[in-house]
Amino acid sequence: MKFRPCIDLHDGKVKQIVGSSLNDQKQTDLKENFVSRQPPSYYAALFRQDRLTGGHVIMLGPGNEQAALDAIHAWPGGLQIGGGITAENAGYWLDQGAEAVIITSYVFKDGRIHKKRLKKISSLTGRNRLVLDLSCRWRKDGYYIVTERWQRFTDTKITPDTLRYLADFSFEFLIHAVDVEGKCSGIEKGLAELLGRISPVPATYAGGASSLEDVYLVKRLGQDRLDITIGSALDIFGGTGVKYEDMVGFNRSEGH
Repeated sequence: MKFRPCIDLHDGKVKQIVGSSLNDQKQTDLKENFVSRQPPSYYAALFRQDRLTGGHVIMLGPGNEQAALDAIHAWPGGLQIGGGITAENAGYWLDQGAEAVIITSYVFKDGRIHKKRLKKISSLTGRNRLVLDLSCRWRKDGYYIVTERWQRFTDTKITPDTLRYLADFSFEFLIHAVDVEGKCSGIEKGLAELLGRISPVPATYAGGASSLEDVYLVKRLGQDRLDITIGSALDIFGGTGVKYEDMVGFNRSEGH
């Protein structure tokens, strides 16, 4: 298990946002935990210095392309990129230095998996440069993938069969527990346990971590098979629950 860093971009700035508050129609409802005065390249250079691999840059809506390039150019080959990625622009981002592209809405569209699109983009990028964002919310009988800034449920449930199918086209999953994302209220234990038990490829859990205890809880519930990313609780993003230097130390102790 390792800690993976993140750079979330909104309106061209590095921010930490309560994920469930993202809504195209009601920007006044947006809940921001942190807005950085530093450019994205500052964080990318920091992660590069501390050899924190497998991190991701997420563009939350339009107007973040230049900010994303700022981060990627500061660490070529060291960061994955997500947010609005399609078969048409994936090659551009890989050429700019992204380690891999992260896909959500392009594949999970109109409430279902577009298998032709999944096959197309996987063949374009190669399986080893495609990450699927399976961020999800609980509904009645399980966790379902959500898209369109995490506001729309798809009919795709997180099950062993689903993950085995998707793993044929991608080498990693990034999975936010949307209902606790950005709230620093503790992890979604059921999701961490489920992913640790059934994910056939490396998966990164995100959402709700507020302390080092939560990190070790993900390690235990995920059977040491999940990585973790932390945003709002991290001190470099204005948080008070987790020190960045402690997470660097955690990775060293885990052999990363």
